[in-house]
Amino acid sequence: MLVTGANGYLGAAVAAVLRDSGYDVVGLIHRDRSRVPDGMPVRSADLLDPGSLRAAVHGMDVVCHLAGLTRVRESFTDPERYFDVNAAGTVALLRAMESEGVGAMVFASTAAIYGAPEQQPMHEDLPDNPPHPYAASKQAAEQAIEAESRTGRLAAVILRLFNIAGGPDPDSTRILPRILAAAAGDSPALTLNGDGSSVRDYVHITDAARAFGAAMSMMPSHGMCVRYNIGSGVGTSVRQMIDVASRVTGREIPIEHRPAVAEPPRLVSDSGRARLELGWTATTSEIGSIVREAWSCRPTTNERPE
Repeated sequence: MLVTGANGYLGAAVAAVLRDSGYDVVGLIHRDRSRVPDGMPVRSADLLDPGSLRAAVHGMDVVCHLAGLTRVRESFTDPERYFDVNAAGTVALLRAMESEGVGAMVFASTAAIYGAPEQQPMHEDLPDNPPHPYAASKQAAEQAIEAESRTGRLAAVILRLFNIAGGPDPDSTRILPRILAAAAGDSPALTLNGDGSSVRDYVHITDAARAFGAAMSMMPSHGMCVRYNIGSGVGTSVRQMIDVASRVTGREIPIEHRPAVAEPPRLVSDSGRARLELGWTATTSEIGSIVREAWSCRPTTNERPE
């Protein structure tokens, strides 16, 4: 199978989990392969280059599609690029798969597509209401996958992922790396909008990666596209995460308070369908475990003064 985005934060974890489960995995990269699991073969392609995509998918049975752009704030300033890569890039990948006779896909999507529904926890039958270009671009990719499946040429599983956390997260804009940077003294303070009461669902990166293996083992028939929420089902506020990080690190975390911004008060998953149909459940997503592991992964953690 081909794992696109195999050099990414989640892509590398998915590639490793699938290989460890006995699958013959090839990683698709753009240029860098520094996070690709050691010894894994790679192919290089660009989602917007049809020729390289056809060569990349040649001989594959399944594509796990994780390559894409993921930063919400950036999507507001450069929406065209997000639709180019996330939506048009997925369409180009589907065309390449069709031309090479590859008929199965697992797609990494986002729970942000639901927007901020009043009903919590969120289940898969809620209407879509993407609140930003990033979510809208992933919704468009989902729609292309669903349409292709209806032709009978494709079997597809869509995984709507909640907030992935844990391990060596390279994205310094996410909340946990920002909290730990403040604890380590790598930043002067954690900037916090409002009182930190907003609640989110954090799922450990290994749990998220295991969901792709579960989807592989329960791939539907051609002509079908099924969707699952992948989250811990537990809500954690920013304030709670700060308190946990302070206990784990043994350090006070300086906070720079800023005015509150409009944001959903609570976004938590109902992942019951994944549990019932895929046999998947989050087993390593307790917030204390996530924070402890992330702190232990910081290379300079034990060198910094208190």
